Amino acid sequence: MASDMMDALMALCQEKHIDQLYLIDRLEQSLAKSYAEILHLDWGAKVTIDRSNGKIYVYKLIPIDDSMDEEGNYTEWEEIDVTPRDTSRIAAQHAKAEINAIVRNSAREQIYEEFSGRIGDIINGTVLQSTPDFTIVKIREGVEAELPHFDQRRYENERNERPQGERYLHNQRLKAVIIDVRDPNSTLQPVRGEHSRPPIVVSRTHPALIKRLFELEVPEIYEGTVEVKSIAREPGMRSKVAVRSLDDRLDPVGACVGPKGSRVRTVVSELRGERVDVILWDADPAVYVANALSPAKVTRVLIDEEKNYAGVIVPDDQLSLAIGKEGQNARLAARLTGWHIDIKNETLAADILKNVPVPAAPAEDLIYEDDEDLEPERCAYVDEDGVRCRNQSRPGSRFCGVHDELAMGEPGADIIDDADDLI
Repeated sequence: MASDMMDALMALCQEKHIDQLYLIDRLEQSLAKSYAEILHLDWGAKVTIDRSNGKIYVYKLIPIDDSMDEEGNYTEWEEIDVTPRDTSRIAAQHAKAEINAIVRNSAREQIYEEFSGRIGDIINGTVLQSTPDFTIVKIREGVEAELPHFDQRRYENERNERPQGERYLHNQRLKAVIIDVRDPNSTLQPVRGEHSRPPIVVSRTHPALIKRLFELEVPEIYEGTVEVKSIAREPGMRSKVAVRSLDDRLDPVGACVGPKGSRVRTVVSELRGERVDVILWDADPAVYVANALSPAKVTRVLIDEEKNYAGVIVPDDQLSLAIGKEGQNARLAARLTGWHIDIKNETLAADILKNVPVPAAPAEDLIYEDDEDLEPERCAYVDEDGVRCRNQSRPGSRFCGVHDELAMGEPGADIIDDADDLI
């Protein structure tokens, strides 16, 4: 019987690619714990398995008095044979459990070796099972991933990687990005139920998902001609993507949007209707901030680099659009650019600027803040309809380059002379 069990173990080791000596050592340790409890041994038990015939021997351990070390621990033990008559049944149960544990751990180690270097990559999977706390996604045969969506009010240390409003059905195709691969040999505190959950963790809320989706749909991004500089996202609601082109002849925004919006529409469809704004990145912070507030039109942006502050002036009818619903547009623009953004409409700006003398500093160095003096330095030209030019005046002049020479000669042209009329 023992010999048959040993032959079966050896055959299973070859099939599962498990080291035979490692399996036997694990079995001996597991059986020793079990027999110490079964036989009520105060000092524990020692189990040895004969490698040739598979016979099991159980020894009772009794400490030798003279073998105690300085720390009060015994170093030598007397072994007394207390082998029960029938050890094969218990041994078979432990062998099954140990083999399952070894195979499971070996599979996790192989998955860790393969996927630990792929964090940030996109995967295509099929939904196998969805629970209130997480969804199991099948990547391929034998490899599964977890998309957690725990209620973080109850489980503060867990993740929620599902966008608001999304629900997943069995066999539904899903794209997600890998954000973590759990190391089976890690000494860190395990997460809740880690050993029964897949080692790969994926996300549909991470900003990297949008970048990978654009790489799939936009060849220019995949090839590196168009670069994604920054992404700001409120999952399930709205995102902003800043892009720039390394080729001056290529429009990066147009490349990402695609013919009739086909490319960005595919990304939006994969994100379940999440709105995606593609804006042009610029090295000039003022231009970049103005672009980031799209679709709102911006009159002027004033930058304070020391305070990382951007003061933005917009037309009165663009204020609500610039701020967005519940501040969403301004909030995303601030995340995208990394600047603290303060938005004021022209009427409020005019009240603040009233009776303020023209500063000597150039316009690009001016800072807009609630309590600071500011002169917009807009062109003083006014057309026949009473509309003032929105361009900035040239250095040393009160007019822009278009109206510098024409303003005084055109009929119906007026000039703003009073500081009270500045907008």
